[in-house]
Amino acid sequence: MRISEQVSLALALVAPSQAALRFGCSTLSIQRLDPIVQPGALPASHLHQIVGGNAFNATMTGDVGERGTCTTCTFSEDFSNYWTAVMFFKHPTNGTFKKVPIMQNAALPNGINGGMTIYYTQESFNSNGKAKITSFKPGFRMTVGAPSHGGSDTHTGLRFVCLDNKNTRFPELTTFPNKPCKGGIMTVHHFPSCWDGKNLDSPNHQDHMYTTTKEAFSPAGPCPASHPVRVPQVAYETLWDTTQFNNMWPKDGSNPFVLSFGDAKGYGTHADYLFGWKGDSLQRAMDNQCMFQACENGKPLKSQGVAAMNKCTVKDQVKEPIDSWLPELPGKGRFVKL
Repeated sequence: MRISEQVSLALALVAPSQAALRFGCSTLSIQRLDPIVQPGALPASHLHQIVGGNAFNATMTGDVGERGTCTTCTFSEDFSNYWTAVMFFKHPTNGTFKKVPIMQNAALPNGINGGMTIYYTQESFNSNGKAKITSFKPGFRMTVGAPSHGGSDTHTGLRFVCLDNKNTRFPELTTFPNKPCKGGIMTVHHFPSCWDGKNLDSPNHQDHMYTTTKEAFSPAGPCPASHPVRVPQVAYETLWDTTQFNNMWPKDGSNPFVLSFGDAKGYGTHADYLFGWKGDSLQRAMDNQCMFQACENGKPLKSQGVAAMNKCTVKDQVKEPIDSWLPELPGKGRFVKL
């Protein structure tokens, strides 16, 4: 081995390859509920996949972390809720819709039921950084992206990845892939990490936050005076098993996938976050230099196994068919303008 190769190997061994929190959450429920954008609506306009704590309901206020009794996430102190629109396949000849199954990330323990990979990074994917990171507060909520957005890519960090396998991460696309993907499709949602320090929400669920990140998992710039408080960089990855539809791809090459609010381009992809960590658990993690799995087993966060994650569920309040071939999208793919 050459000296240069030895040096590179040594640096790879000593340099941290993981940063902050990365963990799995199995699916809590898939139904038309949205306590942020459409609080109280039964049902909400379009279908969401929800993960996290079992306090999830059509209306949610106050300290969610104190109300949950179980969570679908690895960290058993995390009763937050995370949700995104659901992906459907539209049959090219008869126009019916089939919900695309969700598969677990290869980096997570085996057996997780669908769900998402959740990140709380402090600086980037490879460094905890040195900046003070302030935890979100009880009652905090935010969204990223907008289902009514159909024009162009204006949202940093909202991407699609055409997977060769579950470890594929690039290239990132601003729209649905234009060809069948060997390993499925991943959707990625990065939230802003600068908070105004005052408001737990805002009328459009976004103005109390500000993003200084230009690319996903890259170090963010300084927070502006209007939003001076650095909070964790929250991100979701969802892996959709589109492979069963690859031999049904339209002959004209058009994209056959559609998000549950009727978007066949992907510009309207969006995600919702509702904070629910119990007590000071998230702040303790942000004050720690642990990285990913090293934060588990009480170092400093309590964690649980896959069986407990999968066991946690909530009642289906809408009770509509979503798993068979459907003549139309649940709710007819309606969206709510933010």
